[in-house]
Amino acid sequence: MRYLLLVLFLFSTALGLSQVPDEEELYIPTKVEKDTVQEREYSFMRKYNDTMVKTNDLLYREDQLYLALTYNLLQNRTQDISQSALSAGLSFGFLRDFPINKDRNIALAVGAGYSYNDFRSNLHIAEVGDEITYQIAENFDKNQFTLHYVEVPLEFRWRTSTPKNTRFWRVYTGVKFSYLFYNRSQIIGEGFSERVKNNPDFNKAKYSVYLSVGHGGFNFYINYTLNPIFKNAYLNGEAIELTSLNLGIIFYFL
Repeated sequence: MRYLLLVLFLFSTALGLSQVPDEEELYIPTKVEKDTVQEREYSFMRKYNDTMVKTNDLLYREDQLYLALTYNLLQNRTQDISQSALSAGLSFGFLRDFPINKDRNIALAVGAGYSYNDFRSNLHIAEVGDEITYQIAENFDKNQFTLHYVEVPLEFRWRTSTPKNTRFWRVYTGVKFSYLFYNRSQIIGEGFSERVKNNPDFNKAKYSVYLSVGHGGFNFYINYTLNPIFKNAYLNGEAIELTSLNLGIIFYFL
C-alpha cells in the first residue's frame, strides 16, 4: 500500500509541476492584489490589450504527456518479404518541457515512454531446436511479430502558444532511443500454430528520428527507424535488414 501511495504522490507531483494553472483574468490596468487566505502578494502586468495575467502564468509549460497511434510500414524488404495485413503501433509517455526563450514558444523536451509495434508479414520465424530459422510463409491465416520497447525521446519544439491559448500550431522534431525488452513471433494456419518468444536475433537497441506537425488536438506524426530491426537474421543466406516507417497521429496533454 505504501508503494502505491508513493507512486500516486510522485504522479500528482509531476502533474502539478507540468503546468502552472491559469488564474482568473483581470481587466484592471495596474494593481497589486493581496490574497487574504494565503497571505501572499501577486504581481500583475498588462498583456494582450487590457487582459491582466499573473506573472506566474508566464512560466507555463506545454505538452507534457503524449499518445501516438501509427500504421507501421516495413522498409528495405527483399527476397519476396511483404506485409500481409494492417500493422499497428502505439506509444505513450511523459515529456518534460524546457522553454529556452522569453516567449516560451521554443523549447527542448526530454522524457520516457513505452511503445508497442506490431508487424504482419509473410516472414515466418520458427524455432528449431536451439536455432531460429527464417523463411517465406505461403499458407497461413495470421503471421506477425510484436516488439515492446521502453523509449527516451529528445525533442526540439516550436509552437505558437501563449499562457491562455490551448489551441496552437506546433512543429516538434527529435530522436528516440529505444530498448527492446520483449518480443514475440506467431504464425497461425489451418491445423498449426507456432510461437517464438524473446528471439535474440532482434536488435535490442533502436534509434529513430521523428516529426509531429499539427494544430490543437490533431497532429500528424512520422517516425523512421535508423537501424535494422534484426541484428543477426538471414533469409536464404542474405541478411534481413528490415527497418520501419511509422505514420499516424499523436495527441498531447498537459
